[in-house]
Amino acid sequence: MLLAEFFPSKPTRLWHLARQMGIAHAVGPLAWEEKAGKAWDFVPLLQMKQRFENFGLSLQVIESMPPSNRIKLGTEGRDEEIDAFKSLIVNMGAAGIPVLCYNFMAEFGWFRTSTSIRTRGGALVSGYDHALMMDAPLTDAGIVPEDRLWTNLEYFLKQIVPVAEKARVKLALHPDDPPISPIRGVSRILRNADALQRAIDLVPSEYNGVTLCQGTLSTAGDDIPAAIRRFAGQGKLFFVHFRDVRGTPDRFEETFHDDGQTDMWEAMKTYREVGFEGPARPDHVPTMEGESNENPGYELLGRLFGVGYIKGLMEAAVRSADCPQPVPHIK
Repeated sequence: MLLAEFFPSKPTRLWHLARQMGIAHAVGPLAWEEKAGKAWDFVPLLQMKQRFENFGLSLQVIESMPPSNRIKLGTEGRDEEIDAFKSLIVNMGAAGIPVLCYNFMAEFGWFRTSTSIRTRGGALVSGYDHALMMDAPLTDAGIVPEDRLWTNLEYFLKQIVPVAEKARVKLALHPDDPPISPIRGVSRILRNADALQRAIDLVPSEYNGVTLCQGTLSTAGDDIPAAIRRFAGQGKLFFVHFRDVRGTPDRFEETFHDDGQTDMWEAMKTYREVGFEGPARPDHVPTMEGESNENPGYELLGRLFGVGYIKGLMEAAVRSADCPQPVPHIK
């Protein structure tokens, strides 16, 4: 596993702390602030990649994408949005950035009803309560049925998967978060491992795979080690969000890495067992004492805790594989 972090496109304190913790791999956004063209053009991507490399970080994933709501809704202008996606993929390939993490959530992305739930020691986490959304108004898109989204996803994949194959860029589809449907009239179709499987089977390709977001799939009720084996066994596990939750799709909250409902040690052993060598990062961490919670899920101290926890599990998994039986004590 390549332990990574999600970084802004230019150096910050997190860049320094990550290198001090021994992280050598980066997940980056589209660099919207660049002056050298659109964020998905070749030069901005190359310049960002070189900034990371000059800092000692290898850019493994772009976890961002051009505007895509028209693609998802199937409305006028979607082909122009698909053209931007194609440009991004071609330019990622030319720049040597191997994985694109994208989603197919229409109208809004990952969503929470609260970002200030108190958890262990008073730390703040995000959560979702579907009961609070039952009377929420529709979005401007109105009612968006599931079959419409599936049709639009297939249309999209048929156009971009061949481009990804030629560019040798892996398409890592992220599940819908929260994994419940509908929200404000907008269906969510990628709610569990079976739905992800259906999506990647629409256009079979060695470059059409998934981001295994442990928190989302655990919320959905999926068995995480089984999901790891399922997608890794097909060669479709491209990227991992190593995080955890407590609850169900109707009501859940995020947790510290060591305080959720998933057996994280079993998950890590499974990644080792299947030989996963791709990028993984902590995600959606608690806001800890002294932090402002201006960026819920992505403040600094929780990330440091998550990285340390994951590094410990990684080392333990390696050692347990090398020495699966306890060494007997010699008196």
